[in-house]
Amino acid sequence: MEFTGALVVTVLLTAGLAAVFSSPDEKPVTLARWARAAPADFTATATAELGRTSGTARYGPPYNDTPGAGQKIGPVSLQRAAGVTIPIDTARDFVLRPLAEAPEPPAVATALATWHAASAARQRQWAGAYADALGKAPGGEPARVPPGDYGPVPALTARLLELARAGALDGRLRTAGRFYQTDYTKPLLFLGDSSYLEHQARAGHLASDQWGMMNETGDWPGQPWLGLYTFWYQVEPFSSSGNVDALVWALMGLLSLVFVLLPFVPGVRSIPRWIGVHRLVWRDYYRAHRPDRPDRSSE
Repeated sequence: MEFTGALVVTVLLTAGLAAVFSSPDEKPVTLARWARAAPADFTATATAELGRTSGTARYGPPYNDTPGAGQKIGPVSLQRAAGVTIPIDTARDFVLRPLAEAPEPPAVATALATWHAASAARQRQWAGAYADALGKAPGGEPARVPPGDYGPVPALTARLLELARAGALDGRLRTAGRFYQTDYTKPLLFLGDSSYLEHQARAGHLASDQWGMMNETGDWPGQPWLGLYTFWYQVEPFSSSGNVDALVWALMGLLSLVFVLLPFVPGVRSIPRWIGVHRLVWRDYYRAHRPDRPDRSSE
């Protein structure tokens, strides 16, 4: 009866609180939504991917072998020790391959051929020049970029923007040669290189300096058990360190190890016995087994 009553009360409370408070139902941030809402940011990010200057392109393992990249714990870089396990070439995977796999107008096919025929240095020069021009154009609008030596970059990024707006790019970046296309790594990395996703995260109070790891969007509470982990991102020297993820991971590992080993630490393991809280919790038991209490077992 007690179990049934507790179960019914728990179910009613869970259903009632979920109906009243629930959780915010936010629409997913897709490449199509990004391209439609912020086409200038999409074009700037695509240009950075072509020039291999984006955050993903310079991240290092597990995506690429960028020299000097990778967070460290002292002299040890676990990131580099693990190596490149998800190889990504941002120009090829985010821009060139999706364009090559789509039916392209003759001008875009020519632009692709021109890009592939150029040297790596020439490609970087084109992408860098176009990125600088976009940065100086009013609103970052490609239509307001002055003429310059940008090679095929404007044609490639404009066509990629068209594919993204039509919703075709989301599917192309998820294609992995398997029956189930559920690998969102590439779309998420492409989005992560943009300013748009960061703005969306900040608007939903999800940035790391907003305790985002333990929040849901808006002012809704999320996972309170992540509070101890997220706390370290808010204080020095972690908050200003380029190795913050590795340092927090190491610290939390150390604290977890200390917690696990507490029963084996002399003195510390005796604290519960000294403070006697267990006697308060089990007071009926200890009252019944006091040394001065007569033994009635033989009666």
